[in-house]
Amino acid sequence: MQELSTAAPFAAEDERRALVRRGLWLTWLTIGYNLVEAGLSLTASMMAGSVALLAFGVDSSIEMLASGVALWRLYSDADQGRREHSERVSQRVIGFSFIALAAYVAYEALAMLWRATGPEESMLGIAVAGSAVVVMPVLARAKTKVALAMRSGALHLEATQTMLCTYLSAILLVGLLLNSAVGWWWADPLAALAMSPIIAREGWDAVRGKECPCCS
Repeated sequence: MQELSTAAPFAAEDERRALVRRGLWLTWLTIGYNLVEAGLSLTASMMAGSVALLAFGVDSSIEMLASGVALWRLYSDADQGRREHSERVSQRVIGFSFIALAAYVAYEALAMLWRATGPEESMLGIAVAGSAVVVMPVLARAKTKVALAMRSGALHLEATQTMLCTYLSAILLVGLLLNSAVGWWWADPLAALAMSPIIAREGWDAVRGKECPCCS
């Protein structure tokens, strides 16, 4: 019996190290995808004059920042003291990044509506948004499983941001398709504006330190 009780902590530690390795792999994969996505979105935005694509490209950049913070959290996991500190700091940094992005998107969308100018058609933008709708849910679900198993609010928030990217992609895709199909230029800034409250709510919850399901 003594051998079993001694082996149990080691088994738990091995399992946690495996979770950390999986989390690191998924986070690096997210960074790589978002790097490509940001570049293509910003390029498509400049070509078409799309504020929604611009917002989406900036969102991809913000998500890379959040993923970088998640990497720090994962690399700090082995030390209990560093783990708790990085957990608290990571949640707030990611939360503030959400709020800053929401303010930026809202400003750009309202400015476009005020000028009454819309984007040109963007097949590249449609392709980027369509790809994200497929890829992001897969990454988000995998990272959520790791976050729940590790009981990490910071990692859960970063996974939530990845899932949020799915919703933003869907909104963007609809706006671009409407503009391309029927010329509804205002669908693009309205799509961008619709992103703002979703992003801001997630950010505010994180800044307040709202407890996530994995920590309850």
